[in-house]
Amino acid sequence: MQIKEITLNNFRIYKGENTVNLLPDGDKNIIVISGKNGFGKTTFLMSLVWCLYGRQMDAVDELYKKEIADKGGYGKYIGNTLNRLAKLERDSKFSVSITFKDVKIPEITCNEVKITRTLDTITSTTDKVEVLIDGYPNQLIQDLTTDKQDGAEIFIRDFILPIEVAKFFFFDAEKIVSLAEINSPEQRKLLSKAYTEVLGIKKYEDLKDRLENIQDKYRKKSATPKEKAELNQIETDIKNNTIEIESIEESIRILEEEKIEKQGESNEIQMRLVQEGNVMTLEQLNNLKDEERVLDEKIGSLQNELKSLFDLIPFGLAGETLMDVSTQLENESNYKESKYKQEDVREKSKNIINDIEKERVTEKLVFDTEIRDFYEKQIEKQIKKYFYSDLPELPKMFRALHDFSSEQTNEVLSLIVNLKHSFKESFTKISDTYSRTKSDLDSIRRKIRNAEKDTEDEYFAELRNKKEGFDKRILNINNEIQDYYERIGAIKATIKSLRQNQETLRKKLDDSRRYSEKDHKTNEVLQELKHFIKEFKDTTKKKLGENILDELQILMHKKGFIHRVEVSINQAGDDIDIILYNDRDEKIDKSSLSMGERQMYASALLKSLVAESDIEFPVFIDSPMQKFDPEHSENVIREFYPTVSNQVVLFPLLIKELSEREYEQMLKPNVSKAYLIDNVNADTSHFIEVNPDCLIEKYYDLYAN
Repeated sequence: MQIKEITLNNFRIYKGENTVNLLPDGDKNIIVISGKNGFGKTTFLMSLVWCLYGRQMDAVDELYKKEIADKGGYGKYIGNTLNRLAKLERDSKFSVSITFKDVKIPEITCNEVKITRTLDTITSTTDKVEVLIDGYPNQLIQDLTTDKQDGAEIFIRDFILPIEVAKFFFFDAEKIVSLAEINSPEQRKLLSKAYTEVLGIKKYEDLKDRLENIQDKYRKKSATPKEKAELNQIETDIKNNTIEIESIEESIRILEEEKIEKQGESNEIQMRLVQEGNVMTLEQLNNLKDEERVLDEKIGSLQNELKSLFDLIPFGLAGETLMDVSTQLENESNYKESKYKQEDVREKSKNIINDIEKERVTEKLVFDTEIRDFYEKQIEKQIKKYFYSDLPELPKMFRALHDFSSEQTNEVLSLIVNLKHSFKESFTKISDTYSRTKSDLDSIRRKIRNAEKDTEDEYFAELRNKKEGFDKRILNINNEIQDYYERIGAIKATIKSLRQNQETLRKKLDDSRRYSEKDHKTNEVLQELKHFIKEFKDTTKKKLGENILDELQILMHKKGFIHRVEVSINQAGDDIDIILYNDRDEKIDKSSLSMGERQMYASALLKSLVAESDIEFPVFIDSPMQKFDPEHSENVIREFYPTVSNQVVLFPLLIKELSEREYEQMLKPNVSKAYLIDNVNADTSHFIEVNPDCLIEKYYDLYAN
């Protein structure tokens, strides 16, 4: 899939229609779009994200999430997008169109897909998206429409680019270093979701679930009425709980939007009060607000970490019972091993005695019964003595209570080790950090409050009352959201329990039923698929780790600094972690890397993910050369950009960020098209296509004044 062209119409600084053709030429896969700061490079990238994802663009990048919050919500953020000159001329519409070629749509042959998102600031409060396939609307779009979502939005996520993985294809190279700073469980969870999507794990898991549902239909045919009712009830409960989670998540989204709006209103009032108070400048207030935001986010992250530790506290309180469980599990494990060895002793003894008996018959020898019994007992005794000397006697009255698998037993033992050794230290450290951060946050908020206008004037008193009302509502929203997340956690625990019961019932039915030919084939395919998924995860994580290491060795000038990369994927596939090791096989804390090294790591990760995925999509990179020293820059230009995708669009700041030497000697051989952004006035920019061979010369000519 490639992007043929993009058209921006009255979108922020781009007055009227502005179209750029982005199709690469032959093997030259790079397109350069450059201009000075403020001319519209970042706006261009933002327009693409908005065109594809609209209201959900904040899920692609933290930058958009922050900007939307700063503006007081998506409505205000996108409502200010109409070009100012167009607004003065009484034009109320702005739009972005993206035309794709080589889009693969099952059972539909097409040459081009055009997506257009439009907002009319007078007639509508929300944007509308249109999808044309070869110039016409298609019934597929209508068929995808649901009660909750427009078919065009679903089409984009299903056939163009899933929103979870968009962050790997649209990014600011300076800010993508955040991939190396992800530590909290919530951040890990969100990133893991993106990994499973881009690596293709999710589609196989979804296929497995569908096959299991088909198999359940066969199971019901041979099940008793009671078993059928039980299986139906479990399926209904899982479905209802899943729907409830979706409903709660929608409620959280609505509350988050309301919170952003109320926070925006509160901030506006606060600025007016501070301006009137003359205690600090707006710049000082904004600096304090930035500090407040950073500390607030840190508080949220620490709360999530504490919450994950709180889940372990009940196990700590039940320490004595947990140790009893541990002892029982150890005894059960020993019992299983002893039982197996006892059976092995008897089996070997029986085989030896049978062989001796055959020899006795051949030799025509006769033994007294007492002598025969004596030797049989001695043979078993001596085998046990010399080959199984560590074999304990099996207790006659021993009873297995748990019958855990080795994996389940290891999970319990790991939990006990965690509680014994690292839990207290982690809890104390996080709790202390939380207390210090909360104190710093309270201090900043006091400074902001003190700077507000302190007067008995009725107008300002009313403003303060409004602000207090907004702040109170924000606090209530935070509490409601927290309650909702706790409900989601409880529901997910219920679903997990239901799935375990479902699996137990499935095994019970499978042990007793007769398989039809279709049923047998379904089961055969399902077992093969489960085996494939396991091997696929093992192969994928190994290959991904090797690819990341290879890319790091190429890009980093500190050769051998990272000696090994391990990719960890849990059994469910919903928790993926990437661990770096040095040459002493010690874990490297990614947050300890320099900014340049973090960008190298993020670049290596992105390229490896794109290489391992089956997603063909152009890569757009803003500020591509920030934080790099000359050697790193050369490595990235020569090794990363020409190979990361078959269509790469870069938004460099020429001369300052991408030097003339770097462009001429390294990048230019792979550049197929180049554009400069010409800023006509404060409200108008447009694109000028330039011969890549003359880009630097034209840059100097255009920006000479």
